[in-house]
Parts: sequence; C-alpha cells; structure tokens
Amino acid sequence: MDLGLAGKSVIVTGGASNIGRAIALGFAREGANLVIADLDVAQGEAVVQEARRLSNGAAELVPTDVTDAGQVQRLVETAVKRFGGVDVLVNNVGWDQLMFFTQTTPEFWEKIVRINYFSVLHCTRAVLEPMIKAQRGAIVSLSSDAGRQGEPREAVYGGIKAGISAFMKTIAKENGRYGIRCNAVCPGVTVPEEDVEVGDNSMWKQKDSMFTPEQFDRIAKALPLRKLGRPRDVANAVVFLASDTVAGHITGQVLSVSGGYSMVG
Repeated sequence: MDLGLAGKSVIVTGGASNIGRAIALGFAREGANLVIADLDVAQGEAVVQEARRLSNGAAELVPTDVTDAGQVQRLVETAVKRFGGVDVLVNNVGWDQLMFFTQTTPEFWEKIVRINYFSVLHCTRAVLEPMIKAQRGAIVSLSSDAGRQGEPREAVYGGIKAGISAFMKTIAKENGRYGIRCNAVCPGVTVPEEDVEVGDNSMWKQKDSMFTPEQFDRIAKALPLRKLGRPRDVANAVVFLASDTVAGHITGQVLSVSGGYSMVG
C-alpha cells in the first residue's frame, strides 16, 4: 500500500540508533526526505548512507542537541530550507537508567527530564510554526508503556512519558484546526537485534546494561505474544501514524506497541 509519504519532509530525533534508526529507515523505504537529528555523528552518517541506499528520497544528518532550543531551531530551519517545510516530526530521543527512585538524585532527575521531555517541547514548538503556515503536518512522539502502567526502577522516566502522552493530546486539540495530527506511541521493552543498530551513545550499547538474558527471557514469557519487541515493530506504528493516507483521521491517540504488556481501554 502506498502510504503517501514519498517526497515528504521528515525529522527524526535520535535517528542514529535502535528505535530511531528503524524509524528513519522505515520512512526511507517510503521515499521520504529525511533529516536525522543526533549527536552520534558516525552512527548517524551510517544511517544516512543506509537510507540513501533504500530510497530515492534524500537523507542528511544534522548534529543536534535536542535539549538546546537554539540548536533545535536551526535543525528545523535546515529542514525547511532543504525541503520546503516539515511534514512529519518524530520525537524519538529518549534515555533512562534503571534504578529505584530512592537511589536517584536531583541531578539525575534534571538530566532525564531534559533529554526525554524538554526535547519534545523544543522540537514540537519549533515545527508548529511551519506546519501551521502549511496547514498540515503530523507529529508522533515516543512515550512508553512505563508511563501507562508504572514500572519499578523507572519512576522518573515513567512520569515523564505519561506527561508526553498528555502533552500530545493537548497539542492535538490545539492544532487540529490547522490540519496537524499529533499522536504518541508507547513501546514496551524493545531490544536491538544486531550491533549495527546501536551507536556508542546508546543505552543499549552494552547488551546486558538494562536486563540480563534471563530477565529478557522472563519478560518475553510474561507477554501475551511471548516475544520481545524489536525496533521495526515500533517503526511500523510510527510510519503508520505519520501517513495521512491511512491515518488521516487519527489524532490525540496513544498506541501501545508492547506485545500486549499494556491493554488500555
């Protein structure tokens, strides 16, 4: 099915590794023009080259610290100058370190809020101006099932992700009049399959840094689908929600892609 994304201008934050990489390559396969925002230049350039191999669309890396409003503004200006506008924004950047709340510090809170939440605020604010001017656009933000269910050792992260879901609903209500759709996707545990999928900055760089193999096995067995999520699973949902052709009447929604971990009515 033609999703109508060929030639569209798409920004993917954190597009160098894991879920972000899969999202970027998913849009590339649809013929979109990609701008990848990431601080990992080597990994980002590798994804750009792979995207160009897969597609007739253009692809480029704009090294960006998405916690910095000025850098985000330059990112969006680059996309507008290069492709005439921004049709799709994917707020994918995210980071966490598993520990109980009593083990965390205010410095940790600040870091995790800036990476996971301020990045969404900066990027969303920056793209709304060109999207409103064009009277169209789609924004998809990565939330998490940790923000729907609550998850031990992810108190701050889960709280922020719940906030992202609420934020996207509000932005959807405020900007639907301009033809802008806003949705959130909530992954569960999503594990890269190959080393090439992660860069040096990824929290998945060390495969056992998040969970042990035994824990991965227990997680998979506890899910209704009895399997862990993979980056392409999340990417497929994001590309779907970005498409006006198949999701043109969907906005303000929160979609779990977690093998059935979360089943919210």
